[in-house]
Amino acid sequence: MRELVILGTASQVPTRTRNHNGYFLRWEREGILFDPGEGTQRQMIHAGVSGTKITRICLTHVHGDHCYGLPGVLSRMVLDGVAHPVHLHYPASGEDVVRALVSLATPGLDLHLHPHGTAGPIAPGMEVLPLRHRIEAYGYRVKEPDGRTFLPGRLAASGISGPDVGRLQRDGRLGSVGLDEVSVPRPGRSFAFVMDTAVCDGAFALAEGCDLLVAESTFSNDHAALADQYLHLTAGEAGALAGSGGAGTLVLTHFSSRYDDVGILAQQARASAGSTTVVAASDLDRIPFPARPAPV
Repeated sequence: MRELVILGTASQVPTRTRNHNGYFLRWEREGILFDPGEGTQRQMIHAGVSGTKITRICLTHVHGDHCYGLPGVLSRMVLDGVAHPVHLHYPASGEDVVRALVSLATPGLDLHLHPHGTAGPIAPGMEVLPLRHRIEAYGYRVKEPDGRTFLPGRLAASGISGPDVGRLQRDGRLGSVGLDEVSVPRPGRSFAFVMDTAVCDGAFALAEGCDLLVAESTFSNDHAALADQYLHLTAGEAGALAGSGGAGTLVLTHFSSRYDDVGILAQQARASAGSTTVVAASDLDRIPFPARPAPV
């Protein structure tokens, strides 16, 4: 099962309708919590996200609206009796902040700290790339292995069915029939998480070809000067990020409290996103993973 649960969508200042950041990704057997800001524990209750489902916590950087909810989440996990290992990933320069936050949590969780200081893989199927913000920040990309999709018509024409399909997939050939004759490549599905950043190479690389992209959209195009000053994205820049990389769906979030209606941000992002579907997130939204068209 793959699903994104939006726990909070505000940037520095929460509002009456928007909590601080928080995003929970269901990814097969993994439950990945990204950037838990203040109030994330309570938002999890409203969203029906159990702490027992969290296997990894990923921080893009250690600004408070992206990490101050960490002690509460960890303490709740202890209260819920989480027995499995939990892995916490974060920029190495935030070590002191992270250890201080962890020290506030109730002890008793099998928590493993994983600081990273360079681009590259950090766990099976997960990598980080540097972003451009006022402090060290990284975006995350989660990807399943590439595979192949069988074409039923070609299988039938070749007389292959039942257990023979598995043998063909395992061995690459069955008799005179090769795997590439009855199947097509299937790129692994991917998710990218791009938070506080100005436009940079790392953000574009993370977005490239991903099925579901979460990107900050702190400012409207009309406030581009503020975005430049504070090293954030405008809605138009977030849309261009998704469109240039061919992302399937773009989820906008991390909105400045100055925008009561984020519809204008979605419009600006769509104008530069090409064929990418654009969604302006609201707290407690559940966003299913986009379906891919069946091969012909």
